[in-house]
Amino acid sequence: MDAVLLALAAVWGAATGLLIPRAAYRFAVEPEEPWRTACPAGHPLTGPAGGWLGPARCGPCAAPPAPPAPAVPVPGTPVPEPQASTAPGTATRTTPTYAPNTLAPLVTVLACVALAAATGARPELVGWLVLAPVAVLLAVVDRRVHRLPDVLTLPLAAAAVLLLGGAALLPGHAGSWTSGLLGGLALGGFYLLLFLINPNGMGFGDVKLALALGVALGWYGWTVLFLGGFAGFLFGAAYGLALVLLRRAGRRTGIPFGPFMAAGALTGVLLGALAG
Repeated sequence: MDAVLLALAAVWGAATGLLIPRAAYRFAVEPEEPWRTACPAGHPLTGPAGGWLGPARCGPCAAPPAPPAPAVPVPGTPVPEPQASTAPGTATRTTPTYAPNTLAPLVTVLACVALAAATGARPELVGWLVLAPVAVLLAVVDRRVHRLPDVLTLPLAAAAVLLLGGAALLPGHAGSWTSGLLGGLALGGFYLLLFLINPNGMGFGDVKLALALGVALGWYGWTVLFLGGFAGFLFGAAYGLALVLLRRAGRRTGIPFGPFMAAGALTGVLLGALAG
């Protein structure tokens, strides 16, 4: 049963993770800009859900280039000298792709498998598997443009409340919906306080993301909420320190905090699930 569960989680992670690059590409714009509607090569994005769901390359980009039409010789004109053929393995053109198109799906698979291994066949696993790909998507967008769109953070918080509320109605769950709600309010309130104290250091998108992550962490209790929240700050501080030591950033350089919030929440949920 465990092997089947892990296999299903891996398939789910791969299926949802492969959809992240296109969605992240469309969402990764500045606040005043509209969502992207064309691929990097300029082709309109089409497909399910208005083109939001699809592979990491649109149809025209994925299609092989059409061979050139053979030249028709004109009587009386000299025949051109044959050109050297392209060496095997040499690309004839470069096609822009969505970035990242490999790391995000891999992270999604690993996160889903880890959550399945730690949680087992408990009802809350459904919630974790639904929330994880969206959290990865938010991390990718924030990493690229330092932005956490409301159209992702607010539905993520609502989904966390509803999914865990449903899990609390089923037998065998290992958490508390009430403590999850309180955890969302606590972590969201804490980030709101940080935002009010230093708006340049903490974005309001982080506050909204904290609502969803707080619900997930609070499901397993206050200790897990504290550990997961602290882990996010620890990961972010380690990353910032590494950038400073490598002279790739200064002390006042802003870093996207969403990926570290998500990583800290994943760490907390895994610990809570293992202890549950």
